[in-house]
Amino acid sequence: MKWGRQNGLRRMLATIEAEASYTRHMTGRKAFSERVMQAMEDVPRDQFVPDSMKAAAFDNGPLPIGHGQTISQPYIVALMSDLLDTMPEHTVLEIGTGSGYQTAILSLLCRDVYSMEVVPELSDMAARRLQSLGYENVHLRSGNGYEGWPENAPYDGIIVTAAAPYIPDSLVEQLRPGGRLVIPVGQPYMHQELMVVSKDEEGERHTSSVLGVAFVPMVDTGERD
Repeated sequence: MKWGRQNGLRRMLATIEAEASYTRHMTGRKAFSERVMQAMEDVPRDQFVPDSMKAAAFDNGPLPIGHGQTISQPYIVALMSDLLDTMPEHTVLEIGTGSGYQTAILSLLCRDVYSMEVVPELSDMAARRLQSLGYENVHLRSGNGYEGWPENAPYDGIIVTAAAPYIPDSLVEQLRPGGRLVIPVGQPYMHQELMVVSKDEEGERHTSSVLGVAFVPMVDTGERD
């Protein structure tokens, strides 16, 4: 690892830890799990941003990746991964593959990751990138994330990386009892809330708000299976 990358990575991890402590009164988590922080350390974030953005790859902010989409800031990636409460044997669904960065993080935390992207070009690029970097337990497809990926349900966790105006029932239905859905909810470029939906053993949903966020909108193609 080059010195610049190593220095940037250390700075990124320190910022995540500081942000976790600062927001603990909202998130209820003063620090993120060792598994999540190790994954954040192990995934080379600079390999998931455009060449023109590599100098800013480890900054704590979102970056454009083309097609009107972004790679989320490192703190938010770590927070959402931690809120999912994954275990090594879990299978998770990601809505919004983007560059594949969050996908790669999840691949180190779970047994299998199924990830959907509405922009076919981004899905194809992410598939090539993840394969070249050796992430073998990921399964990608292009499609409407509002419908989820029912063929592989139920999932132990579902993570959505774009803001939906409401919580799609189809995603909650695809959660396993005891599972968690982490999703930003709100209108584009207005106030949004990061929400956690848990499903109890009786199948009832329980929803809580974590903190205010700002995500690109989740695209609904209107196509239904």
